[in-house]
Amino acid sequence: MTADLVSRRCFLAGLCAAPLPAWAAPQPAPLLLAVDAPPEIDPRGYLVSEKYDGVRAWWDGQALRFRSGLPIAAPDWFVAALPRQSLDGELWLARGRFEALVAAVRRHTPRDDEWRALRYMVFELPGAAGGFAARAERIRQIAESHGGGACVAVQQQALPDRAALAQRLQGVLDGGGEGLVLHRADAAYVTGRSSVLLKLKPLADAEAEVTAHLPGRGKHQGRLGALRLRTAQGVVFDIGTGFSDAQRASPPPLGAWVTYTHRGWTAAGVPRFASFSRVRWA
Repeated sequence: MTADLVSRRCFLAGLCAAPLPAWAAPQPAPLLLAVDAPPEIDPRGYLVSEKYDGVRAWWDGQALRFRSGLPIAAPDWFVAALPRQSLDGELWLARGRFEALVAAVRRHTPRDDEWRALRYMVFELPGAAGGFAARAERIRQIAESHGGGACVAVQQQALPDRAALAQRLQGVLDGGGEGLVLHRADAAYVTGRSSVLLKLKPLADAEAEVTAHLPGRGKHQGRLGALRLRTAQGVVFDIGTGFSDAQRASPPPLGAWVTYTHRGWTAAGVPRFASFSRVRWA
């Protein structure tokens, strides 16, 4: 049995909390990750796009993978339309359809009817030379020649000032979108979290690992009251808001990484007014 298959079966079975043997553990994709945009960011020098509410997907030229490195069970016809070079983007269904999207991409056996509604929104060419503006143009060319409707180049736009940026953001929010992404037009390709890539949203978000389930009280007696989380920097805190009834009845497993929203940080590095957003897949 291959490492990819063992890893995927563990993932689908909800066993992510248990450590995998070293030979079976997936290798995280070496991707560029965004940081929060500073207040009053000036968009000049950046290309701006919508921040899609999707599932991050890395195409390594042969297989489609989650950010964790786990393989995505996509239909053969879907991957056959992709070029034999590395791409980075989001599998996306529509604004406000994240849960349906996750259900589709997590299936061990993909359903054609679900995948025909999905789009691979490509926004980066991992490892490619040149500045981002040149890579964005190359992505547009690739999508035109290989798309077949499934592969779509994310639209990039240069904005002249903060007023135009605010107007663009409000338009996305009014339409049910998440926010914007700003990428330095002259930036060479890098990996890891970098200020060359900024995310602009009404609320900041971040990720942390689930370390404990805290029992509920009152109306939440017998189900989840809060998650105890630990950030990558080792800061531990609890989140008790933002959960649906279904999530309180079946909370994210220990060891899972979740996304939460917040309104800044305390001096100790604890997020202010943190609220659960979603499980990070994968």
